Amino acid sequence: MEHLRKDYSKSILDETHLQENPLDQFKKWFDEALFSEIAEPNAMILSTVGSDLKPSSRVVLLKNVNDEGFVFFTNYQSKKGKDLQENANACLLFFWDKLERQIRIEGTVKHLEATLSDNYFYSRPILSQIGSMISPQSSILDHRKELEDKFEFYKSHQDQIKRPDHWGGLCLVPEYFEFWQGRESRLHDRLTYQRGNNAWEIGRLAP
Repeated sequence: MEHLRKDYSKSILDETHLQENPLDQFKKWFDEALFSEIAEPNAMILSTVGSDLKPSSRVVLLKNVNDEGFVFFTNYQSKKGKDLQENANACLLFFWDKLERQIRIEGTVKHLEATLSDNYFYSRPILSQIGSMISPQSSILDHRKELEDKFEFYKSHQDQIKRPDHWGGLCLVPEYFEFWQGRESRLHDRLTYQRGNNAWEIGRLAP
């Protein structure tokens, strides 16, 4: 793998390109990722650390971004859900290879109101609702048939479908952003936003 190399030359990022608010800068880059037809521009790596102090990462899907932060949905009893109950600090990472860009976002995670989780849950396709209901996410299964049998039951008993209390929305409230743009000769642009007392403070990191 030592021979694998790529030079980056598609764009630049300097202070004159930045929006004052990092959420506006994120939306600008996200729209450009959409336009570039990246397969899943809303795919993000969520990293958590529970009480065991061992980091854990997985890919989840961003479902909304608003003035408060970044919204995604999950089973609260999953590994990530338990980690976040023990330690609300987390990090998101977006990587868009076609644009030679990545964004790191650090913050704290909180639960959405139940009504917002309900609204999203019942907007999903029925089969996705069933999948969320029946999966004891991150738990050990003796056999896949356990899931398949439950799945078939609710397919024929759709009147019994209900959002579980342990499934719903989470919002990462950001405190720090790093926007990374690949550049030639590994002299990448790395511009940061750090939440200050009254405004976001912008800085530059060495590549």
